[in-house]
Amino acid sequence: MSETANQITRRGLFDWGLQGLGATALASLLAGERAPAAEPSASPPHFPPVAKRAIHICLVGGLSHVDSFDFKPELRKFHGKTLQTDEKPDIFFGQMGLLRKEDWEFKPRGQSGLMISEMFPHIAAQADDLTVLRSMESQSANHTPALFLANSGFEFNGFPSMGSWISYGLGSETDSLPAYVVMNDSRGAPNTGASTWSSAFLPSSTQGVVLRGGPQPVRDLFPARPLSPDADRATRQFVNAIHREQLHRSGADAALAARIQSYELAAKMQLSVPEVGAIEGETAHTHKMYGLDQDDTADMGRRCLLGRRLLERGVRFVQLFSGGPVAGNPRSSWDAHENVKENHTIEARRIDQPVAALLQDLKQRGMLKDTLVLFTTEFGRTPFAQSAADQVGPGRDHNRYGFSCWLAGAGLRPGMAFGSTDELGWKAVERPIPWHDFHATVLHLFGIDHERLTHYHNGIQRRLTNVHGTVVKEVLAG
Repeated sequence: MSETANQITRRGLFDWGLQGLGATALASLLAGERAPAAEPSASPPHFPPVAKRAIHICLVGGLSHVDSFDFKPELRKFHGKTLQTDEKPDIFFGQMGLLRKEDWEFKPRGQSGLMISEMFPHIAAQADDLTVLRSMESQSANHTPALFLANSGFEFNGFPSMGSWISYGLGSETDSLPAYVVMNDSRGAPNTGASTWSSAFLPSSTQGVVLRGGPQPVRDLFPARPLSPDADRATRQFVNAIHREQLHRSGADAALAARIQSYELAAKMQLSVPEVGAIEGETAHTHKMYGLDQDDTADMGRRCLLGRRLLERGVRFVQLFSGGPVAGNPRSSWDAHENVKENHTIEARRIDQPVAALLQDLKQRGMLKDTLVLFTTEFGRTPFAQSAADQVGPGRDHNRYGFSCWLAGAGLRPGMAFGSTDELGWKAVERPIPWHDFHATVLHLFGIDHERLTHYHNGIQRRLTNVHGTVVKEVLAG
């Protein structure tokens, strides 16, 4: 059988399906969940929402709060001394070094006077838009379970991420892009891999879809031997006819329907992704603001800018990871056991300007009023140095007892800090905020009652907040 540009052949059909986004969808479906899918709830919110969309910057490895957003002047007084406590801290290596003061100077910022260090000078300039939570706490001091907990509410894999729950509860605002998009650090994905943005037992349509932050968000977007427009249209019509016939034969099969929807989305993305990824059309000022002209900031700058463009076009939840870690490179995440000053200087330089630019850009476009910006890390770092007991070492250990995250945008009281750790920054003492409370608060801003957004699985009505969670009302506006 001969093949021409305007003729559909068996080989041409396989070419179309095995390249570009067709291949992306096919690979995803063949390797995807085996459990029967269900339709997303996509129901109206439980009460009027203030947030329509969110972008989540997730720092992998553990940001030192006492060097960034939680100023502890008493650390200077007790520098070089031993932490006095009757408790045995849950620390990574089971030993405590001596207390060590902060490595960056703190200053009051903006009209609010929020104390933020010189580690993040650009983000500090946006202090009046930040809502800092200084009493976060986790249940684990190990990276993998702590990162799972921060993203899904459980310490192990097999549970849907926050982005999947939000997509499940509210659906998508667009039918040409995924509801939930993930972009990893150019140096690698977090050590928890795709489980971090998994839909688990929720419908596969709520799974995070990974895009790249470089010039091509999706590899091999178009086939090497493209069909003519007429042949492409006829091919799609033929495939759709096969889908409808299969649905007719099999009856109401939710899993098959979900797969058909995934194929249809992949087809639409072939048109929408090139447009949304065309950041070269942004002004030179915008490129410079996001740091696209600098080697250190270009990766996060592209991802933040692409994230804003995705939000503008109806994507519900965008997640950007900072840090890997990458095998063989211990300095590729925020895990600063050896030297906080060296490690955090490198990591902060990569994201500070782009994240601040994202806040500015959302605000100047009028999007910050209904967009939620989340800046989180799985746990903090200890106020003492991870070292021998009689030394003041340059690193810091894992700290699950107290750390800082911040939010900005829709429905929040800006320019404030809430909660506190003790005088040395070790433990949350004023209104401790576990991850279930954080998740309940985020869902609340989207108009969702965290106790009512559930999915029946293995005999249990599962939810993001498990059987816990209290909305942190003190940080809400109005």
